[in-house]
Amino acid sequence: MDWIAPGVAPAAFIVALLGVSTAAGLVWRRRQGRAVASRADVVLQPSDLAPDAGGPAPDFGLRGTLVQFSTEFCSSCPATRRVLGAVAQANAGVVHLDVDVTHRADLVRRFSILQTPTTLILDAQGAVRVRIGGAVRRPLVEAGLQELS
Repeated sequence: MDWIAPGVAPAAFIVALLGVSTAAGLVWRRRQGRAVASRADVVLQPSDLAPDAGGPAPDFGLRGTLVQFSTEFCSSCPATRRVLGAVAQANAGVVHLDVDVTHRADLVRRFSILQTPTTLILDAQGAVRVRIGGAVRRPLVEAGLQELS
C-alpha cells in the first residue's frame, strides 16, 4: 500500500461513512409519516386497548377509529394528538384514542410498534385499514378516512 498517499485511506473511509449515513437518513425520513395500507385481516376489539390496570374498554367510532400509540417521552406525539383530535372532531362517527404504550409491552409486540407515534386507522368493524409511522399529516389521515366510506 505504498502507492496510497498518507491520510487518503482515513479520508476515503470518512467520506464513505458520510455517504452511507446520509442515504440511511434519507430513507428514514422518507418513511416518516407515510400511510401504508393494511391487509384488514388484523381486527381490534375495544377490550384490546383497555388500560392495563383493568379500566373500562374505550368506545370505537361508528364510522372509524384513529388509534395513536404514544409514549411518555415522544416528542412528536403531542402534535399528532392535536391533528388526530381535530380530524375526529371534524368527522362524524370518528373517534380518536391515544394509547400510551410506555408500560404496555404486550401492545408493542402485538402491533409491532417500532416508533411512536404509530397511528392505526380502523374501520367500523375494528379492522386496521391504514398504518402511519411517525408524525401524521392531516391530508393523509383524511384520505385514509375517505377510504372507509
